[in-house]
Amino acid sequence: MNNKFDALKDDDSGDHDQDQGSPKDSEKEKIEDEDKDQNSTRKKMVVPGAGEHPLQYNYTFWYSRRTPGRPASTQSYEQNIKQIGSFASVEQFWRFYSHMIRPGDLTGHSDFHLFKEGIKPMWEDDANKMGGKWIIRLRKGLASRCWENLILAMLGEQFMVGEEICGAVVSVRFQEDIISIWNKTASDQATTARIRDTLRRVLNLPPNTIMEYKTHTDSIKYVCRHPFFISSPLSL
Repeated sequence: MNNKFDALKDDDSGDHDQDQGSPKDSEKEKIEDEDKDQNSTRKKMVVPGAGEHPLQYNYTFWYSRRTPGRPASTQSYEQNIKQIGSFASVEQFWRFYSHMIRPGDLTGHSDFHLFKEGIKPMWEDDANKMGGKWIIRLRKGLASRCWENLILAMLGEQFMVGEEICGAVVSVRFQEDIISIWNKTASDQATTARIRDTLRRVLNLPPNTIMEYKTHTDSIKYVCRHPFFISSPLSL
């Protein structure tokens, strides 16, 4: 298990040219390469250790930070986001979380993301593209507590919406902080309503707290119209 702010790189055999040898040999090599890729993928999947308490889903922590004052259009968001590591059990989660800086101690435009393993915290990911997110803007000083309550509820399957939850994000900004939880199907109003109600409960939010639901499609349209005024895609 690697606890560094480094994205894991995909294995590359370097053998993409199948022109040499007989067609039968080429086909055999192709099948062997596919088997190697599948085995490599299986090896990357984190599993609970002996005697550990498995989670229902594997999850991955991510981190991103943008230099203030630089237009978002000059940076590639996908290159800027870094994978911290994945976990499959309660014990593995605490090994990561106990060594991570709390959101309230982060500075500048910084984000922590916790998504199911295999889902990138990007609108365009296949698991996210038809979905949306609930957004809650917090005054300074509340982000650490709310983030911890949110991710513990998510890992503990308290939202009770099956496979709908994709992940959660905490965005640290200068004047406020932002918590959001992403789900797969924006058009499923019953699911989004249940997520909203559970979110309000686990965060112990006052009844007058403003909660906004935004589809990822709307977020993408906004970026297309205002490319130079976006501080971070995840804060939309």
